[in-house]
Amino acid sequence: MENSVVAAPQAGFLKKTWRLIWPYFRSTEWKSAWALLIVVIGLSLAGVYVAVLINSWYGDFYNALQKKDLTLTPVTIAGHEFFTLNLFFYLMGKFTLLAFLSIIIGVYRIYLQQVLEIRWRRWMTHCLIDRWLGNRAYYRLQLRDYGTDNPEQRIEADVASFVGDTLALSLSLLRNVVNLVSFAIVLWSLSGPVSLMLAGMEIVIPGYMLWIAIAYALVGSVVTFLIGRPLVPANFDLQRFNADFRFRMTRIRENAESIALFTGEQRERDGLEVSFLRVWHNYWRIMILSKRLNWFGSFYDQLAIVFPLLVAAPRYFAGSIEFGVIFQVSNAFGRVQDSLSWFVTVFQSLASWKATSNRLVTFADALGQIEHEAQQQDLSIEQRGSPAILLTASDISVPTGRTLMRDARIEIAPGDKMLIAGPSGSGKTTLFRVLAGLWPFAKGSLTIPKGARILFLSQKPYLPLGTLREAVAFPARPGAFSDVEVKAVLEDVRLPQLITRLDETDNWSMSLSVGEQQRIAIARVLLNKPDWLFLDEATSALDEENEAHAYTLVTERLPHATLVSIAHRPEVARYHRQRLVIDPQAKSVRALAMTE
Repeated sequence: MENSVVAAPQAGFLKKTWRLIWPYFRSTEWKSAWALLIVVIGLSLAGVYVAVLINSWYGDFYNALQKKDLTLTPVTIAGHEFFTLNLFFYLMGKFTLLAFLSIIIGVYRIYLQQVLEIRWRRWMTHCLIDRWLGNRAYYRLQLRDYGTDNPEQRIEADVASFVGDTLALSLSLLRNVVNLVSFAIVLWSLSGPVSLMLAGMEIVIPGYMLWIAIAYALVGSVVTFLIGRPLVPANFDLQRFNADFRFRMTRIRENAESIALFTGEQRERDGLEVSFLRVWHNYWRIMILSKRLNWFGSFYDQLAIVFPLLVAAPRYFAGSIEFGVIFQVSNAFGRVQDSLSWFVTVFQSLASWKATSNRLVTFADALGQIEHEAQQQDLSIEQRGSPAILLTASDISVPTGRTLMRDARIEIAPGDKMLIAGPSGSGKTTLFRVLAGLWPFAKGSLTIPKGARILFLSQKPYLPLGTLREAVAFPARPGAFSDVEVKAVLEDVRLPQLITRLDETDNWSMSLSVGEQQRIAIARVLLNKPDWLFLDEATSALDEENEAHAYTLVTERLPHATLVSIAHRPEVARYHRQRLVIDPQAKSVRALAMTE
């Protein structure tokens, strides 16, 4: 699939990470992606070239200062001489030009890199959202442990960090490699040979300052790796613990009324304390590891200021190089050392990037596993011209493997009015999930009439964020129904007080009572007019009168619709013509007439 993010479970970390990166650069946006990447790389290389020119300027400028050279120098453009300046002002003008060029390159390199970053993030976010919502992965992830907690954080925060860090680190590595090659050549040409006496033999080392710079940086990189290696799992744990802490607070906000009624504040506070304590301890762990790394890094950086001067001083005092070359050597040594010390500089960023990549890789693995399971699931779902819904299941179980029903054969004909009965825990809601094609723990086949309009209502209705008009129309789009229709159904379900609030935006799940939410769900039924309606305790929060009114509305307005209900109140039975009884002892289900 061209626009999918894929990660094979058996692949290694780097291979999986590459499979997160590569699809964008072969997607439908590949032309703009490659164009931006090539321009950014070109600007990065141009920046290195300007840095080499500035390094050469150092030698000329400090030599001119030492000699107090005010020689008139012609200023030529395209081979034509325009005017002359003394050497000092000529070099200052040259530096101004190079500095201005460096600024332009730097500004546009960062800007275009950000353009590439936000376009890549948009594409990757859309792909993961498509996969998360596709095959109902968002639902299946809750049924069993796929090793992926807080998918919303992975899609929002981890994608942003991954894209930004991947671009920043890879382009930084490229610049440092080019820097290393460019300034290694400069340092080699400036440093000259050094002679050492070893066991009575003279050993000549050409370009000795280059080798010293390499040795200095390699020692720093190895020590940094050894000190900072524990930061990788620590950063991974920090993201996980922060996500858990945030999720717990979100749960409190979403269930505020229930917690308040139970006076469960202390219990929730205890949970938050335990959750934040994990963040606290892990953060201290990162602080201690970072302190060790910073101790070494600070000494390493400070020594790097004087180290090239110490290395170049013998040749200067021997008269082999001029004063300006000292600065040129120092700058080139610093560039080579910086490039070789790239790993030292970005180790903490690499640790954070690897933790983020791991989270996205495991999320992509889980989505891939769900996609595979959806293709291989034991319950085949077909749409046929047959007018009835037919379920033939040899086994219906729960995620732990416990069987609820065996050899179930259920046929629901058009226009049927069926009540599903059975004791609590017998599997009534699970059977609904099987009939909805949601439940992956069933073996058999489900046949659905082709083109049938089916609507399932649960006990706790889902009200999307947005206007009340959008909540009432769901799952249809807001503009699918006129104002007259929407206002009429709100009157019908006895919610006239909400008519003036249709264009208000609110978190309706929090501001409306469960009874009001259930009546809004009935209003949806009246608007969407399904052919098949499944109600799972969808009127349980209503009083008997309003429940009877809701069922009367549904049966009178949709007389030809098939109605299948789960309800505990015996009064609901009169709206149905047959019962589907689940026997948990026999693990069976059988259809009976209401009189039986």
